[in-house]
Amino acid sequence: MAQGTFSRSAALAALIAILGIGACDSAMAIDTPAPTIQVVGSDASSRFVPLGVGKSVVIELPRDIKDVLVADPKITNAVVRTARRVYLIGIAVGQTNVFFFDADGKQIAGFDIAVTRDLNGVRMAIKQVLPDSDIRVQGVADGIMLAGIVASPIEAQQAYDIAMRLVGDGAKVVNGILVRGRDQVMLKVTVAEVQRDIIKQLGIDINGSLGMGSAVVNFNNTNPFSIPSPTNTVTAGQVPKITDALSGAVTPRLGATLRAMERAGIVRTLAEPNLTAISGESASFLAGGEFPVSAGSTCTPPGSSSCTPTVMFKQFGVSLTFTPVVLSEGRISLKVMTEVSELSTDGALAIPGGGSIPSLKTRRTNTTVEIPSGGVLAMAGLIQEQTRKQINGFPGLMNVPVLGTLFKSQDYVNHQTELVVLVTPYVVRAVAQKDVSRPDDGFADASDPAAVLLGQFNRIYGTPGRAGSRQTYHGNYGFILN
Repeated sequence: MAQGTFSRSAALAALIAILGIGACDSAMAIDTPAPTIQVVGSDASSRFVPLGVGKSVVIELPRDIKDVLVADPKITNAVVRTARRVYLIGIAVGQTNVFFFDADGKQIAGFDIAVTRDLNGVRMAIKQVLPDSDIRVQGVADGIMLAGIVASPIEAQQAYDIAMRLVGDGAKVVNGILVRGRDQVMLKVTVAEVQRDIIKQLGIDINGSLGMGSAVVNFNNTNPFSIPSPTNTVTAGQVPKITDALSGAVTPRLGATLRAMERAGIVRTLAEPNLTAISGESASFLAGGEFPVSAGSTCTPPGSSSCTPTVMFKQFGVSLTFTPVVLSEGRISLKVMTEVSELSTDGALAIPGGGSIPSLKTRRTNTTVEIPSGGVLAMAGLIQEQTRKQINGFPGLMNVPVLGTLFKSQDYVNHQTELVVLVTPYVVRAVAQKDVSRPDDGFADASDPAAVLLGQFNRIYGTPGRAGSRQTYHGNYGFILN
């Protein structure tokens, strides 16, 4: 009995001991921290490797390779030649990454691969054409990007043209080339025009009436002229009445208007716009104004009689637009558009209800030229002569010898035009303020006594930089004869 009790007590003690140990192990298991998650391979520790399609790169690793991970095998293929040597081959355009691990699962190396089109041909072509330039060609997806520094915009344009031609699509070429020193070009344009007009007009307008009893016949012969002219009127006296017993009284009346004019005129037009722009950039200039032109009317609601006229404005004056590109050896390529326009009554549009819209007399030229700095080139020119002569008169009577002169008029117009457009580009630089002259330098209003008594509008002071008074030379002068 005692032995059985001891056995049960020993078994119970053993069970309690076992349970105690289990409780301690559970507490220890709860206190132990969980293992940390680690990123073994990522782009943060990867090296960038550019590859061309069909090109390869050989990589030598410091430890033996156990595992290789290629994210996209369709873009890059990794060939393990030995335990430490790997060949990376570009297959298609795109981006992917490759990781190498050792036997312990640790990363040996990681590479960020960018497979682009083969750029060696573009690099060699640019280097042959521009050997002294520092231009880098980089691949971006299926396009390329040009970077670096060149001496002039024309070199940057040449590199861009070569890359665009070899790639085949200009939209896939990004031009990021910087110009080391961009020149500034000032363009001076001279538009000179001389017009000569000669007008000669001579004619006789006859009007009158012929009455016989209650019947009256009126006639009027007015000869048209292309240009209105002043008139000198000479009216014939009344012819005495002639009485006939059968037909009654005949009362003729005759009037004549002599129109004669001779005019000669000359018009000189001179415009010299100047404009400065950076090489490769466009600039525009306008000195003139705008005049309104009717562009219809807007009715609210549509179809109603409540309409508001719409007005648009047309520019006129002296305008200049050009784009300079400084080439090598001091030559300048210019894309120039210049225009000189003025309001004119010739061809004006009459508006119903009164008024008219004037027309524009325009001289315009648009071209591209190449010229050295400081050189002058006649960009455009015109020599035109227009002669018009017409004879108007009364049919039949104007052909009668001698007396036919009374029934006809002669109109003679001769118009001559000579126009030339000159361009002169200069490569310029900034100057100090003290070296610049303005149109209002030295201008001052006249005093009240000078304005009232002498009719002066302004008085002029000495302008800046004006040469001093002429000095008299004292000494011997002439030739020395030995």
